[in-house]
Amino acid sequence: MTGSHVYRLTAYPKEIVLRDGAKVVLRPMSQQDGDALLSFFLGIPPDERHYMKDDVTSPQVVEEWTHHLDYDRALPLLAWVGDTVVADGTLHRTRAGARRHVGELRILVAPEYRTMGLGSAMMQELASIANEHGLERLMLQAVAQKEIAAIKAAEAIGFVQVAVLPGHGKDLDGRLSDIVILEMPLGEWFNWWVF
Repeated sequence: MTGSHVYRLTAYPKEIVLRDGAKVVLRPMSQQDGDALLSFFLGIPPDERHYMKDDVTSPQVVEEWTHHLDYDRALPLLAWVGDTVVADGTLHRTRAGARRHVGELRILVAPEYRTMGLGSAMMQELASIANEHGLERLMLQAVAQKEIAAIKAAEAIGFVQVAVLPGHGKDLDGRLSDIVILEMPLGEWFNWWVF
């Protein structure tokens, strides 16, 4: 791992209880998590993996992530049930320049754990970490026609739609999809919102 580790992560591992009573443990990704993370990604439907920024089915890609962790740049938070990863959320941060005050969230939940509040809980966890460490805004991108539940979950915890990029995504069959950009202010607004 490199960097000065801006984030204090003493709250993890942390157990949370989902809507159906299931218990999930959240903790930052470690170098030993590669195989479990790859298995998680292989369980995501191909039409959903298609929209991801990297080939998450590549063992080399996942190995690169796990062996070159830099929490200052990208803080991956994994949700576990036993020894199985059931969700992956990442807080991305630019460390220098004009955008260093803005973070970006990426959340992916295993199909069998959706609609249980896990995605929302992970968004809230990462937003709290970002807020505690001085970020001023969070962004989240979603595919308008495919990730309706994710958009609603983000809005329920304080994200608002700030833009729609028409036709900026294509599905596996080449059909165009809109990309929705959502944003959440942090700082005083966030502190007020969560209480």
